[in-house]
Amino acid sequence: MDFKDTPEQAQFREQIRAWLKENAQPKTETETVRELSARYQQARAWYKKKAAAGYACLEWPKKYGGAGLTPIHKLIWSQEVAHYDEPDDYFVIGLGNCGPAIMHFTEEPLRSKLLQRMAANEDVWCQLFSEPGAGSDVAGLKTSAKQADNGEWRINGQKIWTSGAAHCDYGVVLCRSDTTVSKYKGLTMFIIDMRQPGVEVRPIKQMDRGQHFNEVFFNDAVVSDQYRLGAVGGGWEAALLVLMNERMAITAAVPNGFAEFFEFVRSAELDGKPIRNHPLVRDRLAEWHCMDAGVRAGFYRMFTAVAQGGMPGAEGAIGKLVAGKMNQDIAQFTLQLMGAAGAIHDPKIAHENAYFQDAILYTPGIRLAGGTDEIMRNIIAEQVLGLPQEPRADKGIAFEDIPSN
Repeated sequence: MDFKDTPEQAQFREQIRAWLKENAQPKTETETVRELSARYQQARAWYKKKAAAGYACLEWPKKYGGAGLTPIHKLIWSQEVAHYDEPDDYFVIGLGNCGPAIMHFTEEPLRSKLLQRMAANEDVWCQLFSEPGAGSDVAGLKTSAKQADNGEWRINGQKIWTSGAAHCDYGVVLCRSDTTVSKYKGLTMFIIDMRQPGVEVRPIKQMDRGQHFNEVFFNDAVVSDQYRLGAVGGGWEAALLVLMNERMAITAAVPNGFAEFFEFVRSAELDGKPIRNHPLVRDRLAEWHCMDAGVRAGFYRMFTAVAQGGMPGAEGAIGKLVAGKMNQDIAQFTLQLMGAAGAIHDPKIAHENAYFQDAILYTPGIRLAGGTDEIMRNIIAEQVLGLPQEPRADKGIAFEDIPSN
């Protein structure tokens, strides 16, 4: 890894700094609460603005609506835009997960049509993997896709925890197309219009007052075969590509709470004395600083490998695992330090704009989204450390013969 900008990268950094200064909304010490719909509208407006300026999908080829630059340019952009109050990672699932899958598995001219609209934020995308009965075992899903004589597919089943589905135009959906083979071999992935007949989206109200997650029901939803991603029965390989990109995108987007904790420690007092002088606070500060630095270094290492032509690997699971739990631990610890003040949920008067009050409510969901902690540990053990796989009772068995199915 080389953390120093090349002359060209330094020039690019100055260029976007100047543009952001003129076009982005600065962060303020007092932040107002925004409804989900208002934040969504702000995000769409922001993406259209940066797309018009040529800053959308920096690492995508120009013919697909990108800037034709490198992942390093994207990293520089992320570092600089983080200083502003803009929802820059709001559509990370579509751009970071679905986009690469479309680029890899579709043919022209459909590829150009879909990607150009996605890059310009004309269409918003989601991914539909998780199901109520499958949990973190993605390959155990039951949503069925059956092909008719005319080549069209009919999809029936249910997905859950689909982020942003209520606002999405399209999605990539993983279905079971064959029950006579093992659960990994009988999957096929499709692009689906989220507004078409046979698709019903129901938002899930969360305890943090948001409705970001959704249930999605399919009732004879018809999909053309040209909207199939990859080969029939090749859905697991397509899903792995999406999931690897998701790990990388989540590692970059999942907050770990350290920056907010650091600011709190700098200013807060306990019994009339600076809280930063308390031995336990100093111990936790040092511990979480090391974890924060480790996650960032791991992300930069992975990003460097991708910039040199590699693919995001399983090591992205480390950042997701660490950041999710760390954010929850920091929120719990900080609210305990606040005492009765921790009950104040008004961002106008609460410490750090009520970041910790919000985090204690949404972090349990973050530890589930994109794979549970247990799944992340399995991925790290098997694919990063090379440890033996866990025993699987369903290995080599046709999906229809697995007792639970």
